[in-house]
Amino acid sequence: MATAADTDAMRRAILLAARGLGSTSPNPVVGCVILDASGQPAGAGFHRRAGGPHAEVHALREAQERARGGTAYVTLEPCNHTGRTGPCAQALVEAGIERVVYAVGDPTAQATGGADTLRAAGVQVEQGLLADQAEAGNIAWLTSVRLGRPYVLWKYAATLDGRIAAQDGTSRWITSPESRADVHRLRAEADAVIVGSGTARADDPHLAIRGIEGAVQPLRVVVDTEGTAVKPGARVLDDAAPTLIAVAEDAETGLRDVVRLPRAANGLSVPALLEALHRRGVRSVLLEGGPTLAGAFVAAGAVDKVVGYLAPVLLGAGRTALAGAGISTIAEALRLDMTETVRIGPDLRVTATPATAPKER
Repeated sequence: MATAADTDAMRRAILLAARGLGSTSPNPVVGCVILDASGQPAGAGFHRRAGGPHAEVHALREAQERARGGTAYVTLEPCNHTGRTGPCAQALVEAGIERVVYAVGDPTAQATGGADTLRAAGVQVEQGLLADQAEAGNIAWLTSVRLGRPYVLWKYAATLDGRIAAQDGTSRWITSPESRADVHRLRAEADAVIVGSGTARADDPHLAIRGIEGAVQPLRVVVDTEGTAVKPGARVLDDAAPTLIAVAEDAETGLRDVVRLPRAANGLSVPALLEALHRRGVRSVLLEGGPTLAGAFVAAGAVDKVVGYLAPVLLGAGRTALAGAGISTIAEALRLDMTETVRIGPDLRVTATPATAPKER
């Protein structure tokens, strides 16, 4: 049975893991805390970037000889394979770790088996401590492994009566500077940011992260079916961050860095887009597009979380946040579970997830 010290150590490991959000793809975020044989803190670390040392290695380097006879707390099952770095399970064995407590099992065929390796070497292994919290912190990577596509967070900003723009099309700014700054935090945690052709035409968005020191810029993706919305000189084409334009297979465009995808009933195939991004190592997506693109993702069952910024404003007319989602009756409504409500400046940030989780492949 886990002790208070066990729980505290794992909780710290989960907080450490979160520091890697946005910089580790296509790898997971992982945190590790090591207590020495007497139960005192000896080392800690987190996975900082793909190709770099894993969390366990950082923690072992800090612990040095104090790791011998100690306990390692890891948010994800220690890996059991050699890639750009060596197997963490073997590193823990060689360091003399006596006990390993990990929160979530590794679902990948390549890396799983670390727990078995540890047990075969005589290490005491325990699984499941704070598993729900650890899974929530690593949900983007876990979803990408289980579903074979990136995790999708749809973000929108609206008035209290559900409008994202006024009747004349103006929308800047519905929400507060505090909410807009919070969106940059979401961008910093994502591998890619997606908008559609309507947003590209109306707003000429930049989509790069601002105001967050050291953030890894996400891939900027514009879904431009006909290849006509993104013009030379568009802000999204500057060198602040990489950009990919998704166009139809038969579209005529002189733009570089395009991916050609099959058409769907309205626009491009969302599953094909997500598959193409997954092949590029994208494990998490921030969907910032307008109502049509959001509707296409909802209709495809490809929204894993919704974050709405609601401003204390009324418009009475204008565009709504969602359109064309394939929902025609109340019985077909996509029901959500509210997971968080937070005041952001004068606004309210509401977070929710689909009540029925997407199915694995």
